[in-house]
Amino acid sequence: MELAYIPSPSSGVLYLGPVPLRGYAFSILAGLFVALWIVDRRWVARGGQKGTAWDIAFWAVPFGLVGGRLYHVITDYQLYFGEGRNWVDAFKIWEGGLGIWGAIALGAVGAWIGCRRRGIALPPYADALAPGLALAQAIGRWGNWFNQELYGRETDLPWALHITSTEGGRVPGYYHPTFLYESLWCVAVALLVIWADRRFKLGHGRAFALYVAAYCAGRFWIEYMRVDEAREILGLRLNNWTAMIVFVLAVVYFVMSAKLRPGRETVVEPGAVATGGATGGATDGSAGGDDAPDAAGSGSGSGATEPEAAGKDGKADSPEAKEEAGPKKPDAGSKADASPKEKGGAADKDAAEPGDAKTGDAEAETARADSEDTGPGAADSADARSKDEAGSAKKS
Repeated sequence: MELAYIPSPSSGVLYLGPVPLRGYAFSILAGLFVALWIVDRRWVARGGQKGTAWDIAFWAVPFGLVGGRLYHVITDYQLYFGEGRNWVDAFKIWEGGLGIWGAIALGAVGAWIGCRRRGIALPPYADALAPGLALAQAIGRWGNWFNQELYGRETDLPWALHITSTEGGRVPGYYHPTFLYESLWCVAVALLVIWADRRFKLGHGRAFALYVAAYCAGRFWIEYMRVDEAREILGLRLNNWTAMIVFVLAVVYFVMSAKLRPGRETVVEPGAVATGGATGGATDGSAGGDDAPDAAGSGSGSGATEPEAAGKDGKADSPEAKEEAGPKKPDAGSKADASPKEKGGAADKDAAEPGDAKTGDAEAETARADSEDTGPGAADSADARSKDEAGSAKKS
C-alpha cells in the first residue's frame, strides 16, 4: 500500500508558447542568482564595493559551467562516445550532467581572472562566496528531480522518490531521493559556514575551505547510495575518491592557513577604501585601521592653526597677552603711526588711545624746540614744558 512518496514531474520541460522552459536550466540559473545576491551582500559587509561580486561572476560563471560539463563528459565519456552513442549529446547541457568538482575548479580560474582585473585577492572573495555557493547547489540539485536522475537505491520509506520514466534504462519504482539529501545537506553546510564565519572571523580562504570539507563529507555518503552508471576504482565510485581527496586537501589548507595567516583580512578591496565606496567596511573593521587616530588627532585645517592665530601661548585674551600685543611707545623724533587697521584690531586697542597720541606729539615738539633754542634758558624752559606735558599725558 502506497502511503506517501515524492512524485516526479511528468515532464521536465514547460513550454511558454514556442519557448521551452527546462526545469534543470531554471534550477541552475535560480541557484546562481541566489549565490550572487548573497556574495554581493557579504562582500560589501567585508569592506568591498557593491557590484564587484557581479563583475567577477562575469568571468567565474562561464568558466564554471564549462568546467562542470567537461568534468562530467570526461569522467562519464562512455555516455557520449561509446557504441551507439552520439558525441553531439555532450553539448546538450540542458539534459543534465554538471560535475561540481569541475565547476568549482575551472570557476575558480575565472574568479581569479576577475579578481586580478579588479585588483583584489581571491581568498577573501572565496570566503564571501562560500555559503552562497552551497545554497546554489541546494537549489540546483532540484534540476535532477525534474530530469528524474541521480537517485539512490530502492526503498520503502515514506519520502521515497517515485521514478516513472523508462528513458535511458531507468526502471520505474521507489528510490532514495539523493537529490533531496544533497540539497538539505548543502543548506546545512551554508548555515555552518555562516555561523563559523561570524563566530571565529574566518579569513584568508578558510571559510571556503570549511565549505569544501563539509560538502565533501556529505557528498561521500550520498554518492555511495546512488545507483546511476558511473566509473569505479577499487570498488568505489570516482566521485567518492574525488570527495575524499578534496576533503583532505581542504582540511590541510584550513589548518595551515590558520597557523601561517591567522585572523581576517582588514582590507579586501583597496579601491573601496580609497574612494570610500565600501558601505559595510566599518562594521567589520576593514575600512578603519591605524589611520583613524591620525586623522582625528590632526583635526581640520582651521583647528590646527587657531592656537597660533590667538597667540604664542594660546592666551591672547589675558591681560599679559594684551600688554605684549600692544606696540611700544615711539622714541623721540618719530611720530606714532596710528593706522586704521591698528585702531580696528582688538590686540592694538591700547596703542590707539588718545593719551598716547598726544604724548608722541608733545615729545616731537619738544625735540624741535631744543634744536632751535640753544641757550640755557631755552633748554630749561623746554625741559619744564616737556615735564608738564608728560604729566598731563599720564593724567589723561
